[in-house]
Amino acid sequence: MLSVGLTGGIGSGKSEVSRLLGEHGAVIVDADRIAREVVAPGTEGHAAVVAEFGEEVLAPDGTLDRPRLGALVFGAPERLKALNAIVHPLVGARSAELQRAAGEDAVVVHDVPLLVENGLGPLYDLVVVVDASTENRLDRLVRLRGMTEADARARMAAQATREQRLAVADVVIDNDGSPEQLRERVAELWRRLRERA
Repeated sequence: MLSVGLTGGIGSGKSEVSRLLGEHGAVIVDADRIAREVVAPGTEGHAAVVAEFGEEVLAPDGTLDRPRLGALVFGAPERLKALNAIVHPLVGARSAELQRAAGEDAVVVHDVPLLVENGLGPLYDLVVVVDASTENRLDRLVRLRGMTEADARARMAAQATREQRLAVADVVIDNDGSPEQLRERVAELWRRLRERA
């Protein structure tokens, strides 16, 4: 089994690389999706978040009101630390469970947006960073996600720098080209991953 950490800054195309690797046959462990699952109503994580932050973080349907919770924790380091202390261990445990369930010859790709920020590189056999220029990332966020340029720049600034991501990379996927070029680069990456597995 080969355990791969996949990361990239917002707007880099990391999610598309993850999707393409899944098409090739990789087992995808999506940290963002798991983070939502572990705090769904009825879970231990949901109960812990409500106990910590109160019922005002609940939406009318009983799910967590993410924007409200975000407003409480961002800019409040102690509150963010409390939330991460609940969510991160649950995400880690579920990710490990999914990896154990994969076949022994599997390539398991952990799609982790904050891999660099949380110092998670050493957990993987290999770290793949999807990289794109600041200009291309800004364009994608504004054009494809409908963000304002100011919001896009703020989101980018809140993450690790490009240099910090490249410093932990074992493999860099350049995504400044066309979708066809990205598809070719991912196919080549898949061949290399299969060889290592």
